[in-house]
Amino acid sequence: MAQVTWRTPDELLERVRHAASGSGRSVNEWITRVLDAATDPELSGSDADRVRERLARAGLLAEPSSRQVTRPPAEAVDDARRAAGQGTPLSDLVSDGRQ
Repeated sequence: MAQVTWRTPDELLERVRHAASGSGRSVNEWITRVLDAATDPELSGSDADRVRERLARAGLLAEPSSRQVTRPPAEAVDDARRAAGQGTPLSDLVSDGRQ
């Protein structure tokens, strides 16, 4: 999971804290939900719809990606799993490094 540093005016931070507290969420969870609502057109629900409407009015709503994502064939996934299990176990690497 990535971490982001966010610079914002104190006034906006207080509004975000108030909104998060009012919904029973942490600031982190509230910001994450807002960004999800802004960028994921599949996300639905009254809270998400309200956020998406506000973002659209502000000209900040992200358009859905037209890029098609395809899954690799099951055989390729199975081959990758088998190959991944052939390396040196992490426990061996750690114990070797301690000697």
